Amino acid sequence: MAATAVQAPRSGKTESYVDNKRKDDIRMANIKAARAVADAVRTSLGPKGMDKMISTASGEVIITNDGATILNKMEVLQPAAKMLVELSKSQDVVAGDGTTTVVVVAGALLKQCQTLLHAGIHPTVVSDSFYKAAVKADEVLTAMAVPVELSDRESLVKSASTSLNSKVVSQYSSLLAPLAVDSVLSVVDPAKPDLVDLRDVKIVKKLGGTVDDTELVKGLVFDKKVSHAAGGPTRVENAKIAVIQFQISPPKTDIEQSIVVSDYTQMDRILKEERNYILSMIKKIKATGCNVLLIQKSILRDAVTDLSLHYLAKAKILVIKDVERDDIEFITKTLNCLPIANIEHFRAEKLGYADIVEEVSLGDGKIVKITGIKDMGRTTTVLVRGSNQLVLDEAERSLHDALCVVRCLVNKRFLIAGGGAPEIELSRQLGAWSKVLHGMEGYCVKSFAEALEVVPYTLAENAGLNPITIVTELRNRHAQGEINSGINVRKGQITNILEENVVQPLLVSTSAITLATECVRMILKIDDIVTVR
Repeated sequence: MAATAVQAPRSGKTESYVDNKRKDDIRMANIKAARAVADAVRTSLGPKGMDKMISTASGEVIITNDGATILNKMEVLQPAAKMLVELSKSQDVVAGDGTTTVVVVAGALLKQCQTLLHAGIHPTVVSDSFYKAAVKADEVLTAMAVPVELSDRESLVKSASTSLNSKVVSQYSSLLAPLAVDSVLSVVDPAKPDLVDLRDVKIVKKLGGTVDDTELVKGLVFDKKVSHAAGGPTRVENAKIAVIQFQISPPKTDIEQSIVVSDYTQMDRILKEERNYILSMIKKIKATGCNVLLIQKSILRDAVTDLSLHYLAKAKILVIKDVERDDIEFITKTLNCLPIANIEHFRAEKLGYADIVEEVSLGDGKIVKITGIKDMGRTTTVLVRGSNQLVLDEAERSLHDALCVVRCLVNKRFLIAGGGAPEIELSRQLGAWSKVLHGMEGYCVKSFAEALEVVPYTLAENAGLNPITIVTELRNRHAQGEINSGINVRKGQITNILEENVVQPLLVSTSAITLATECVRMILKIDDIVTVR
């Protein structure tokens, strides 16, 4: 009888049944999916992290340790999990390094959210408290950072080598770290001292040799041969270089048409005209004293014909053809010259000058090097070598990370300890701060603080140490006021990590925590997924 009494008849239109269960389910599903993604990259965090082998649909294989690359190549279908992929991409844009950290931190925060939501705390409250905690975390990190000067090259090299330590090419960090520092410092513009455009550092990959053979070239490197037709020169000293965007070949009609030649004399005349046309072009080029031509790739017709190459060789002009359109800007900036779009505009003042242009044999191929450029623009080229394609690609990605780290230091000149030290310190200070807050807020901030312990925990776990012992000992050291104590993975114990030269830019840590929190707050606030067909 009692049971029937409870189910009052729903006659009135006003009384409708609201199902809140589905919203919880959606939220939990989102959190689960996002955590699955975070767990996938968790093992590749830190210097002892594992690498992932990614096999793409097209059959290419990538071996990498870089969080952003792994997530980029992963086919993620669940919308909330996609947000974590975007998260690591944005960290890659802002800081360039710490792409794995940011995903791992987001995963840990989501795990804490699950507990808080089960306890019946409203998602908005959790979200707001997390935001406050993130702002506070930023302040704590800034307080424990050490300022650094760009003239202090040693500190810059230390931070770059820390970034390289977790990569496949870590044994070459003593070579690649100074290389990254030098290349970034050489492109910093004194007029805008805190802006670095990494597009000014060109990375040219060439198979063969080992990573040891990687070098910094003050000048230009082309991964191409000089066109050898008709025995043209392959080495020019005191070069005057022209970058041209027109074709040295007989003109074609604009539309598809065919010309019918009825008698033989006309044919001769056509050939003669072609020859004269090309010769007159080459004479104009030669008149300016130009002896090296860089010819842009042409879509409409061949940029150079055999005939024009023959005449260019006779005129002792070195020709590099098929220069990519995207490289033109970089080349002209480096050579300090102007691209020439029409033969009529070919003047001496548009040329670039260099001491030597030569073809060098490297491995199984050849490259062209231009060195000793006069009034060289603020650019630099890194020639990366590697014994196989996988190592080569990974070396390029690692170098990119190292360059980004140096760029972070140029943007925001503060260093901070690595090895899980800042995270434990944050966890400690936020934990203390949460005791001062009232109500639910304090509870949420405490969870945020606990979540940050995932970084040292994972570092220890990946290095095969006992994570619980290590993290407890770390907490103990930090409580005694040793701010810079961190996990020394090589010795398997806790040491002052600043003295061990494990340092990272402040920007990497702050942006990781801010971005991870932002992403988690977004996921928390989603209560339903509407698919639109």
